[in-house]
Amino acid sequence: MKYNQLFEKFKGKRVLVIGDVMLDSYILGTVTRISPEAPVPIISLEKKDNRIGGAGNVALNLKHLGAFPLIASVIGNDAEGQLLKTLFDKREISTQGLLMSSERKTTVKTRVISSKQQLLRIDSEDTHPLTENNESAFLAIIEQLLSKDVDAIIIEDYDKGVLNQQNIQQIITLSNQLNIPVTADPKKENFHHYSGLTLFKPNLKELKEGLNIKFNFEQEKENFELGVKQLRNKIPHSISLVTLSEHGVFICDENESKYILAHKREITDVSGAGDTVIAVATLCLLAKASLNDIAMISNIAGGMVCEKPGVVSITFDALKNEVNELL
Repeated sequence: MKYNQLFEKFKGKRVLVIGDVMLDSYILGTVTRISPEAPVPIISLEKKDNRIGGAGNVALNLKHLGAFPLIASVIGNDAEGQLLKTLFDKREISTQGLLMSSERKTTVKTRVISSKQQLLRIDSEDTHPLTENNESAFLAIIEQLLSKDVDAIIIEDYDKGVLNQQNIQQIITLSNQLNIPVTADPKKENFHHYSGLTLFKPNLKELKEGLNIKFNFEQEKENFELGVKQLRNKIPHSISLVTLSEHGVFICDENESKYILAHKREITDVSGAGDTVIAVATLCLLAKASLNDIAMISNIAGGMVCEKPGVVSITFDALKNEVNELL
C-alpha cells in the first residue's frame, strides 16, 4: 500500500500526447494445417479486431491510469482515419487535436495472430514529411491545446513523418516557455532533435543506432554507460530512462544513476511496451516520484504489457496491485 498515495496523483492529470497515431488491426485465429499451395500455415479465422495504436496507445494508457489525455497528430482523411476517430470517441479521448489530411493515408499495422503468437504483420503507411500546409495547421492545433492547462507533454515518435526537427524543437521550446515538463520516446530519424527534454526514453537498440555505437550490453556495461553519457552531452536533457528489454531499465540524472532488473515473466508480445513505459514514467514524474520509483514502476508496467498478445494498455488497479505486490 506504500505507493497508493502516489498513484492517486495520476488522476486528472492533463497530458498532451503528440506523435504518430495509427490503427492496430488484428486477425485472430487458429492454425489448422499447412497450405497445399505453399509452405505457409492456414489460419481458421475466429475474430477481427481494431485498436488504437502508436501515440494513440500512449493516450489510451494515460486514460486507463486515471489521467486526462489529449492527442495531437496528422492522419489520413480516409476510412481508416474515420475508424480511428470512432475508436477514440468510444474511449472518451478528445479528437480535436487530430488533423485529417487528404495528403496522407492513415498508418495501419495488421497483425495475424494464432495461439498468442504473431505469425505475420502487414503495414500500410505513408511516411513522407508533412506538407507546409499540414505542418502549419498541426502546430496551430498544438498551440491551441497547450492553452488548456496541460500538465505535461509526451512526444511519441514512430518515424511515420508527423514529427520532424522543426516541429519537435518548436514543441520543446514552447513547453519550456510555459514551464510544462516534456518527455519523449524517440526513433532513429529524429533522434538528435530532442535537446531540452525533461525525460528522454530510448530503448537499447535506439541508443545504439542513434549514437552509431556498438557494444554487448551484458559484457560491456561500462561502454553502455559511456554511451548514456554521450547521449546526455549530445542531446541535453534532465532524466535519461533507457529500457533494456529482459535486463530491465537504466535511469539517471546529473546526480545519480540506477539499474532496475526486470521481473521474471512469460513474455508473449513486446508490442506497445514502450508506449506504456513512457505514459507511466510521465505520470510518475508529475506525481513527484523519486528517480528510483519512476524506474521501478515504469519497469513493472512495461513487463505487464509483454505478458499479453498484441498492443494493449494497462489499468490503474492492475498496475497498483502489481506494484504493491512486487515492491
